[in-house]
This record gives sequence, C-alpha cells and structure tokens, in this order.
Amino acid sequence: MSRPLAVAITGGIGAGKSEALRAFARHGAAVVSSDEIVHHLLATDDRLRDALVERFGERILGADGRPDRGAIAQIVFADRAELEWLEALLHPVVSREYMTWRDRLGELPEPPEVCVTEVPLLFEAGAQERFDSVVVVTAPEDVRGARRQVRADERDTRLLPEEEKVRRADYVYVNEGTIDDLDAWVAGLMDELKQR
Repeated sequence: MSRPLAVAITGGIGAGKSEALRAFARHGAAVVSSDEIVHHLLATDDRLRDALVERFGERILGADGRPDRGAIAQIVFADRAELEWLEALLHPVVSREYMTWRDRLGELPEPPEVCVTEVPLLFEAGAQERFDSVVVVTAPEDVRGARRQVRADERDTRLLPEEEKVRRADYVYVNEGTIDDLDAWVAGLMDELKQR
C-alpha cells in the first residue's frame, strides 16, 4: 500500500481554506473537508445520531429523522459547555473517518500522491500529528472579516491566534490576492510535495 502524502489546511474564518482546498483538487490532490465528513456522519452514523438525541432531545432532528446541523448549532454556539461536549464527541469520530478515507486512497490501483484535508480546528484539536505537512492559509483581519459568512460567536474565542497557527505551520499562504494567485501558489506547492 502506498499511502498518499497527507496535508492539512487550516486557518482562521474567512482566510480562504475552502478555496485553497479546491485549488489542491484542481492540481490533482485527493481532497476532503472536515465539514464534508461531519455531513456524511450525521446522515449515516446511527450511534452518533443516538448520542446527539440523548444529549439534546429530538428537537435536533430534521424531517428525515437525521440530526439537523442548524438546530444543533443554535444550541452549541450559545453554550460553551455544549460546544465542548459536541467537539469531544465529534473529533474522534471525524478523525477515524478521515483515516479510513486516507487508507482507502492508498489501496487504489493508482493512489494519488497527495491527499489534502481542510481542518479548521486542527491545532485546537491536537490533530496536526496525523498529517505529514500543515498549510496555514491566512489573510489580514479586515479581509477575513469581509469574507466571513457567519457572525462572530463563541467559536472565535476558542481559536488559536493566527500568528500562532502561522508559527506552527510547514507552509503559509497569505491570501490577499486573486484566486489565480492562490492557484499558482498551490501548483508550486504540489510540485514541491511530490518531490518529497
């Protein structure tokens, strides 16, 4: 089995992590986001569903009988203790799902050389050890503020400062240019990663 080189993308809200993930996909990396993994688990994992219902009640279920992210968000982003409980529940399950995905890539007849995962809480969850390289995408605070699609809430107070993420990264991209600039940087990084 030839395991792909595992890369994590992290950074603050509005920095452009998702755009960077799309650029890696364009340049041949296998990609997945933690958010996609959570969506999949909420739709399919009955043990996770049962744990959520036991904690929050059936009010968090959608019409399809599966946990509704919006209903859960209303609860946890208003209550730090509930957010911490949810993260403690999700992080190991998401991590296990990610490792399964990565192992399956290695079993393909022609495995990708690089796999990239967007992990917003990488350092906060202590998950950086699962990756060969960490990319931090950052941007000036005013740029991130203009890009963010959710209002500031309890999550922000629990995030590592940008400067600390940058200090811990293997690669850093300051995302204040165009998508073409980002794409060119990712193309160069992919070439470098494939040489490792």
